[in-house]
Amino acid sequence: MIVEGPVLKYGDKIDTDIIIPARHLKHTDPAYLAQHAMEPLDPEFHKKASKGVIIVAGKVFGMGSSREQAAIALKAAGVKAVIAESFARIFYRNCINNGLPLIVLPNATKEINEGDSVKVNVETGEITVNGKTLKGKGISGMALDILKSGGIMEYLKKVSA
Repeated sequence: MIVEGPVLKYGDKIDTDIIIPARHLKHTDPAYLAQHAMEPLDPEFHKKASKGVIIVAGKVFGMGSSREQAAIALKAAGVKAVIAESFARIFYRNCINNGLPLIVLPNATKEINEGDSVKVNVETGEITVNGKTLKGKGISGMALDILKSGGIMEYLKKVSA
């Protein structure tokens, strides 16, 4: 599974209230959530992401509450994958369950810059940027099957058929 796109880069400790502020959680429409993704940090995020992007971030991306809408908002906004130095565990699983690939890459924010074009092999964790290949942690097993299906609901439909 390969994803490609330009990079939008953020720092450490981006919590789920930054990814999708609580005031928007009464809405369930992914398109609505997408318009407000990352709004407190980057009010133009939804416009930038709409063409398909890869987020690169520092440590503990997705920390805070376990709101599933954070993964939904990012994916609906046009995020193809997130590369970070580390992820909050529940956020990581919410993204897998919603079909959004995540790659752990130590020193991601030192190796990859805003605007770089990256190619990510989700299975191997290899990231190609500026002519060099970086080695992150790939995704395998059932998590990869869920991603390839587009999320947990599509995966369950497929395996129960």
